[in-house]
Amino acid sequence: MSKQKQAQLKKSVAPFANPNTKSSIWQLVNSILPFILLWFLAYQSLSVSIWLTLALAVIASGFVVRIFIIFHDCTHGSFFKKTKTNRIVGTITGVITHFAFEKWKRSHAMHHATSGNLDKRGTGDIWVMTVDEYINASFWQRFAYRLYRNPIILFGFGPLFLFLLSNRFNRKGAKRKERLNTYVINVSIASIYALLIWGIGWQAFLIIQLPILFISGSLGIWLFYVQHTFEDSYFENEEDWDFVKAAVDGSSYYKLPKIMQWITGNIGFHHVHHLSPRVPNYNLEKTHANTPPLQKATTITMASSLQSIRFRLYDETNQTFVSFKEMKDLLKKPNTKFKQRPSSAQQK
Repeated sequence: MSKQKQAQLKKSVAPFANPNTKSSIWQLVNSILPFILLWFLAYQSLSVSIWLTLALAVIASGFVVRIFIIFHDCTHGSFFKKTKTNRIVGTITGVITHFAFEKWKRSHAMHHATSGNLDKRGTGDIWVMTVDEYINASFWQRFAYRLYRNPIILFGFGPLFLFLLSNRFNRKGAKRKERLNTYVINVSIASIYALLIWGIGWQAFLIIQLPILFISGSLGIWLFYVQHTFEDSYFENEEDWDFVKAAVDGSSYYKLPKIMQWITGNIGFHHVHHLSPRVPNYNLEKTHANTPPLQKATTITMASSLQSIRFRLYDETNQTFVSFKEMKDLLKKPNTKFKQRPSSAQQK
């Protein structure tokens, strides 16, 4: 895509990058209120059936994902027009979703600025090694990478790591505003937990809250993972990296059933979001539908997205993801060459 076409593409999506206050408020209402109601009903149903409680907790976890999309939009300053309003709503939804607003705002902005850039990996993204990096890595680096990319670890223990550790502590060198925001969110979560445990008991609290956190966290990680991990995803070195190509070719259109599209806040239109993060989630589908070049983005479905689980390494030479087994098969072929990089395997 030429620079002129890229500029035209950016210009064509600009009209959709305007938040509508009424739409934003309505989304807050139809996301947070159902979540609170479902949490209350889950508690009330404990006297009827624990299975009914768990079923309601599963549904409630979907609304946590939807609330996270609101949080996510606030970090981009795209949910409301005023920065202060985005910060306030982002902090409140950060309490519900257990994410520190200012901290995640910074790391996620870096993800957008470096997505698909092989020389700038490591902040706000999923750990990706190239085939060459893996071949030249030490035993312990390979072991750590295999452990990290194991679905049980990534989608099973990943949510617990995020909620209990990563999101609860400030990064080294964080500025005062970022540190204070993390403290405010942590204290708010602890206070709400203490109040609920005092009111309903720790057993009832854990039966409801743990499934909600685990399922919503797993879904969130899956959505983030699958929309950048597909066979022909875009990765380039710094000198060849291009923001627009990284957005359109490095992010997929995750075509979900309408109910799932609604509960995930249209984040399946990830290519649109990466091209223009200022487009609020409720305008993503409209942007996609009215911008023909965006309709050429890689489309994945719930069925085809399952293939991404086997994609473990990025083959720079063939510009595709491969499994560990496929990597071994490539090594067996005569005259197989891989791009050599100046550094050894990336540390995580």
